Amino acid sequence: MNPRLFYWSLSSALAGFLFGFDTVVISGAEQTIQALWGLSPAVHGFAMGAALYGTVVGSLIGGWPADKFGRRATLLWVGVLYVASALGCAFAWNVEVFIGARFIGGLGIGVSTVVAPMYISEIAPPAHRGKLAGMFQFNIVLGIVIAYLSNALLSGIGDSAWRWMLGVAAIPSVIYTVMCFTIPESPRWLLTKKGNREKGLRVLSLIEPDATPSQLEATANDIVTASTQQASSRGFWSMRLRVPIMLAFLVAFFNQMSGINAILYFAPRIFELTGLGTKAALLQSIGIGITNLVFTFVGLWLIDRLGRRTLLTIGSYGYIASLGACAWAFFSGHFSIVPLCIFAFIAAHAIGQGTVIWVLISEIFPNQFRATGQSLGSATHWVFAALITTVFPAVVSAFKPGYIFTFFCGMMVLQLVWVRTMVPETKGVPLEEIQRQLKVHLH
Repeated sequence: MNPRLFYWSLSSALAGFLFGFDTVVISGAEQTIQALWGLSPAVHGFAMGAALYGTVVGSLIGGWPADKFGRRATLLWVGVLYVASALGCAFAWNVEVFIGARFIGGLGIGVSTVVAPMYISEIAPPAHRGKLAGMFQFNIVLGIVIAYLSNALLSGIGDSAWRWMLGVAAIPSVIYTVMCFTIPESPRWLLTKKGNREKGLRVLSLIEPDATPSQLEATANDIVTASTQQASSRGFWSMRLRVPIMLAFLVAFFNQMSGINAILYFAPRIFELTGLGTKAALLQSIGIGITNLVFTFVGLWLIDRLGRRTLLTIGSYGYIASLGACAWAFFSGHFSIVPLCIFAFIAAHAIGQGTVIWVLISEIFPNQFRATGQSLGSATHWVFAALITTVFPAVVSAFKPGYIFTFFCGMMVLQLVWVRTMVPETKGVPLEEIQRQLKVHLH
């Protein structure tokens, strides 16, 4: 693989590291913050959820700056938002400033889930697009693990430990922002949105250094021609885009209907139901984090070998087996197998949905609507993440755990049916050809 291409993809994917780090780092500071400012449960919950609300907003609006100002410029501003959030949290003098800083960080997360995978998919050759775009998810998981480790290392440095936990995120945020200055603009944005063929060809020559000028011209022509053929005055919400719209919506919907966020956020509560008690936090932060990281790496290794549809199929079977076993364990009283089932569930998620979601959404829309489509998929993911995270504590109080895991298992049976009947294989297919396969002809 072209080392330059790997570096550009890694630079963009580091937005995912900041996403994972920012999401989890709050876990080490939240109790101190509540005590420091004497927050009521309602205000405390709002402060903890501020980043999630920002994420929903960022995912909804992220497509607009990506189309208007470019993928590279938007990625740069994501870095600025992350730096501002980290410093704002570290120096917050009251809960209002803290909430504002967390919201700004959430905006950065939301926009990054739209722009980073899209940028990578637009610069990557078909043979390597899956693993390169999938690096975004790998960096999310790595950020989560590093955040847990960082919190553990900083927890004993005194009363201001929580400020250091949150503020240390400024270091990788600055590194990411500086790296974004060294990446080029997406050639597809330059050719189809900016209309700058000279710069577009220059970037294509850097991506494919062995290509001849005539080959680069042919690639540019194919991008422009496909974009022209797929151009539409009807807007995004048209029947001719129904296939990619449904694919983006359903892959994000089923991602959350697996229960992944509920299980990640409430793992201690689930483990406590089995009688594990004080081991719960350790199992969550170390066991789940490492399992997630290892199997995300396996998913990246497989995605361009086996394909997106195959990984979703494998993940679906893993979901059904692990969630079904969890439900049985709670119904039958065999609580000792629950931790093993949870780790199997995390492995199934990491190798399937976790690896595939951002890659698939970034591939299936025409150039004209890729940013809007990525925004739709990302927003769907975050809206359902927020809903499930909000209602799960009430649901787990009202229903026995066995019923909850049975529901998630049933949803994954539906996902398996959807994957086998509706999801196309995009492995190794040029972006413009994917739209032809999906019969996206917008004239």
